[in-house]
Amino acid sequence: MALTKQEMLDIVSTYGKTAQDTGSSEVQIAALSHKIGVLTEHMKKNHKDFVTRRAILKMVADRRKLLNYLKRTDEARYNDIKQKLGLK
Repeated sequence: MALTKQEMLDIVSTYGKTAQDTGSSEVQIAALSHKIGVLTEHMKKNHKDFVTRRAILKMVADRRKLLNYLKRTDEARYNDIKQKLGLK
């Protein structure tokens, strides 16, 4: 499931440092969180879709790796993104 251009622009404008900033950890974490949310809604209707379940688990692991990197390098940015996204 890919993000639409408008969804990505909204994420970049909200979490990015500049309008072209698609590679920062914050933007990547926010994009993964959006995708996870969309696929979670899909899974509520299609509980036997094991391919999507595996994709969600992979995205959660990738987001966790990015969060660990951010915590290790800049804890203030880590706390800020966790608060903005409402992550535990």
